[in-house]
Amino acid sequence: MILTGPEISAAAEDGRIAISPFHPDQVNPNSYNVCLGDKLLTYTGDVIDPYLPNPTREITIGEEGYVLEPGELYLGHTVERVGSDLYVPLLFGRSSVGRLGLFVEITAPIGDIGFHGQWTLMLSPVRRLRVYPGMKIGQIMFFVSLGRVDLYEGKYQSATGPQESRYWRDVAVSAK
Repeated sequence: MILTGPEISAAAEDGRIAISPFHPDQVNPNSYNVCLGDKLLTYTGDVIDPYLPNPTREITIGEEGYVLEPGELYLGHTVERVGSDLYVPLLFGRSSVGRLGLFVEITAPIGDIGFHGQWTLMLSPVRRLRVYPGMKIGQIMFFVSLGRVDLYEGKYQSATGPQESRYWRDVAVSAK
């Protein structure tokens, strides 16, 4: 089951869902709009290697916006810190942003029960596209879980700002 907008508002009010800051005008019929934060990361190496830490460059998006280039992956973040210990959150791009040719979540829309933090956005434009800090860029939906819940305690917990891949940490742990 998916939570409706009124239920998302009620859950944010009574603590079943944490959204900070929470703005009632960002509640949709069955989702909550999230906004783009002011930081982006891009990978700077010629080859991205999942088995190694990869160098990145941080970009601050000013009030004038920042132009995203096709063929480049940008890691952004939500302004909002979002999480729940009861519901499964899924983040998708807003359709109005998709119609501009921006992929917001390439392959990983599902969040873990128990994750609380700013969400990293995987931004990839089809054409040159200007983005602005604070623009509504995505929407999070919440689903009821069934079965025993093991809360997320992973490497991205309490994220602030965009987070580069830490896949290499998993490889290092499994090699031991």
